[in-house]
Amino acid sequence: MDSKQFREAAISSIDDIVKYYDTIEERRVVSNVEPGYLRKILPEEAPQNGEAWADIQKDLEAKILPGITHWQSPNFLAWFPSSSSFPAMLGEMYSAAFTGAAFNWICSPAVTELETIVMDWLAKAFALPPCYLSTGPTAGGGVIHGTASEAIATVLVAARDKYLREATAHLAGDEEAREDAVAERRGKLVALGSVATHSATKKAAMIAGVRFRTVPVHAADGYRMTGAELKRVILELRARGLEPFYLTATLGTTDTCAIDDMEGIASVLEELAPAGGATGEIWVHVDAAYAGVALICPEYQHLARVFDRFHSYNTNLHKWLLVNFDCSAVWVRDRRHLTEALSVNLAILKNQHTDSGLVTDYRDWQIPFGRRFRSLKVWFVVRTYGVEGLRAHVRKHIKHAETFAELAKGRPDLFEIVTGPRFALTVFRLVKEGSTLEEQNALTKTMYDAVVEEGRIFLSSTVVGGVFAIRHNPATPFVEEHHVRKHFEILAEAAEKVLGKA
Repeated sequence: MDSKQFREAAISSIDDIVKYYDTIEERRVVSNVEPGYLRKILPEEAPQNGEAWADIQKDLEAKILPGITHWQSPNFLAWFPSSSSFPAMLGEMYSAAFTGAAFNWICSPAVTELETIVMDWLAKAFALPPCYLSTGPTAGGGVIHGTASEAIATVLVAARDKYLREATAHLAGDEEAREDAVAERRGKLVALGSVATHSATKKAAMIAGVRFRTVPVHAADGYRMTGAELKRVILELRARGLEPFYLTATLGTTDTCAIDDMEGIASVLEELAPAGGATGEIWVHVDAAYAGVALICPEYQHLARVFDRFHSYNTNLHKWLLVNFDCSAVWVRDRRHLTEALSVNLAILKNQHTDSGLVTDYRDWQIPFGRRFRSLKVWFVVRTYGVEGLRAHVRKHIKHAETFAELAKGRPDLFEIVTGPRFALTVFRLVKEGSTLEEQNALTKTMYDAVVEEGRIFLSSTVVGGVFAIRHNPATPFVEEHHVRKHFEILAEAAEKVLGKA
């Protein structure tokens, strides 16, 4: 494909993409193909000779789109959104054109420097404490990772190495004794999260070779982790000779969008694990993968005030802030903990700029070596919408969720809200007077299965406190109030059918 052919193919492709978005509401939200469908219709071997772009493009609609679930549809309400926007797509296009591994500053100075700048822009827009700025007082800063799972694995490794380094500092002059001490203590390390914490923390603990334990949450506390429960678990673990070293606190849990008791957590850890204390400091990472972007709105920025007492913070711009997947923003209070754990120096990487210490090499802030030019699409989105436009985007969805919750409250004969609306998420269940919890769970599941099978809307379910519930999260870019009202009509119709047969 030469440049002329590329121009023709690109124009045709953009026309296709625009048509896809303009008509996305007409498509069934969830793919209903059978497993293995694609192998049956594609050749067993790669083509020996090149094919015309027009033929390849035809196969997108005929063979690929039937297997696509349409995450940008206004009728996609499951899990959390994976949003996008046209400015972000343009950013990806340019990033692909400028492609390079970008593992250090000299690879492409603009890749590094734009990332530092846009991460500082966002830290200020989210009202994060100054310690998270690249120019802040604690050598902090931001970096873009692929996902929140990658971010959690990265900071957990940094937390592990920091804890062990500080615990064995008194043996710095005897490397063999220090290695023995590290090996012994490593087997006692425990990473913590609540039972509502995303599974990414457990997976990160598996990768890091440490134990993982959970802190209970209760309906009476709104399914959030409290300082009191955290204290109890830490003391129980220490009584068994184990050493908690890391905690994931969550702003917007996956099941219910609960916010952990950040003030209570900070107070407990200052009591039980202060910096420089004999018991070892516990690293706190705030996982705000979905709800964190709401901090762009002043009415939510009070939630960030306590973050200067923690170590790292993460939110996915690709969930709710119109930047396409993947783009996970991570801030640390002290970047040296990352570089001390993850820096690897090879002769081939040496250059005067790195050696001067005046540039950032983001390869030392992450687990992978190479990296993509993700900051370009962030720059495009922020400049196109502006902070006020992004605030309006978030507030629109929060209002939609409030509309849905009011509709549900207006039909107490059908529905009961379990939690919310929080950050545009409402968790609800079907109700039937006089039925047991088990019966209500079965009725709710029957209704949920019927709605998903029908395919007009797509939601996800969960179980909280033994209650089977349905999650309604109208946060895709194109959802409007009339869609939300239609969602409710579909759900109410399904509920009436299920209850009519019960």
